[in-house]
Parts: sequence; C-alpha cells; structure tokens
Amino acid sequence: MTKRVQVNVGDQVFAREDGDVFGGVREVRRNELVIDIEGLGDIVVPAAAVTAAHDQKVILDVKQLPQDVRHAIVHAHDQEGAPEPEDET
Repeated sequence: MTKRVQVNVGDQVFAREDGDVFGGVREVRRNELVIDIEGLGDIVVPAAAVTAAHDQKVILDVKQLPQDVRHAIVHAHDQEGAPEPEDET
C-alpha cells in the first residue's frame, strides 16, 4: 500500500524534522516533486523520498537522492553571510 501525504507548491524542504530548510517545492507531479535547492536550482525528486509532510514542511529521505544532490543540500547555506560582490560601475 502506498502512503499518501499532502505536499503543496511553496512548502519548505528539510532533510530531517529538526534540520534547516534547504529548499522549496516548485511543482507537485503525480509521482515526483520539483524542488529548488539553494545553490543548485531545480531538481526532480521521487515522491517515494518524502518521509513526512505537515505544516508547510516536507521531510525527505536524502539517502534516496543522488550524491551530487546530497552534497548540494549539505552546502545549501554556504553562501549566506558572504559579502555581496561590489558593483563595478
């Protein structure tokens, strides 16, 4: 039996319940989601990777994702706090 959870465009995406948000749901398809990962962009995630969804929060089993995506998730916040590039006008 397939477990169904309600996922909506705009929900925030997490690797674990108490973790930091690393992306957002951009599109919900029948058997997959399109999520935007900070620093990587849009990727397609199988619906089977969703372990929970509640309160505009989607929790993914990141072990089901490709290595490059897992790497991007770990480094999603690396650019935060970095100085803005100077305008060379």
